[in-house]
Amino acid sequence: MDLTLIVVLVIALALFFDFTNGFHDTANAMATPIATGALKPKVAVGLAAILNLVGAFLSTEVAKTISGGIIKEDDMGSLAPELIFAGLIGAIVWNMITWLLGLPSSSSHALFGGLIGAVIVGAGIGAIDFAVVLSKVILPALLAPVTAGLIAYTATKLAYVITRRYDGKPDGRDRFRHAQIFSSSLVALAHGTNDAQKTMGVITLTLVAAGLQPAGAEVQLWVIVTCAIAIALGTYMGGWRIIKTLGTGLTDVKPAQGFAAETATAATILASSHVGFALSTTQVASGSVIGSGLGRRGSKVRWRTAGRIGVGWLLTLPAAGGVGALAAVVAQLGVIGIIIDTIVGVTVIAGIFLWSRRNEVSHHNVVSEVAHSGRAVKIKRNPKPKKKVAS
Repeated sequence: MDLTLIVVLVIALALFFDFTNGFHDTANAMATPIATGALKPKVAVGLAAILNLVGAFLSTEVAKTISGGIIKEDDMGSLAPELIFAGLIGAIVWNMITWLLGLPSSSSHALFGGLIGAVIVGAGIGAIDFAVVLSKVILPALLAPVTAGLIAYTATKLAYVITRRYDGKPDGRDRFRHAQIFSSSLVALAHGTNDAQKTMGVITLTLVAAGLQPAGAEVQLWVIVTCAIAIALGTYMGGWRIIKTLGTGLTDVKPAQGFAAETATAATILASSHVGFALSTTQVASGSVIGSGLGRRGSKVRWRTAGRIGVGWLLTLPAAGGVGALAAVVAQLGVIGIIIDTIVGVTVIAGIFLWSRRNEVSHHNVVSEVAHSGRAVKIKRNPKPKKKVAS
């Protein structure tokens, strides 16, 4: 197959992954404000889409980690675009499966797993720089959710102390509803600075592998623009299944909790983007929601759901890696291999989408009972204590 044609196919597939990343991770920013009724579902995803678009232009450090960090520079010459194509198939298939199950798994780790599996098949295990993988992928995956959870726990405790109830006076917690608009917007902006760059890194890696760009060069402007648009469009589609899981499945989120969780998520993501850590925004957001649930007295964390999400996290790297490796074996057959990979990939994706229609989740049924009733944001005055009747 002509090199230019395979490069075009890889870029198109990378942008489709970017699109799936957008609707898969919309929940990270907008699950909690939708759950509390702070934002209407369609307004929330529209706002997230715009801010993802803007965030994609703010940094390229994460893109450099992917394009010039995970794979050793000496082995770039042995990396064919066909292998990147296979890795993307692994990432997309796993993204679609977890979306169908409503699991907020990591699109980032799906991408890393798919690429690592494909590269091991095509270039050998020695082509992977495991020191970079450990320091900039695996360790942040372990530390970031815990860090965000602790920040959210502390912020939730502090919010409830500051707004402690007093007899005859409103507690003021309804104001967190408006604060959530700001905090969720910050998460969406942070998501754009981290996740959109991963696809930028993949496309840059493809250009380097094809000899169309020198290793270590800056990300080209057209790559930044197209990736920003793709993730914004995907975000606007809304990953309603995952929004429902993250917004109502882990714990019943109140506005003060939501504000604390979103602030913790944004702070963790922005700090990681600055130093080039390609962490999972999904894991950070999930850790923040759990931390905020633990921080509110009387709140219950649904550990069974958290356990399901945890299993999804553990399976993401090896599962996407396995699919990517299998696709790489087929891709090495040449033109016929690329055609087979494409047909099988499209068939699987279409099958998952059609299966999802049997139990559709949309903006019409994603909102929780808390948001419908308004109990999360309408705080009544406490009743005055009754006077004791003298006996």
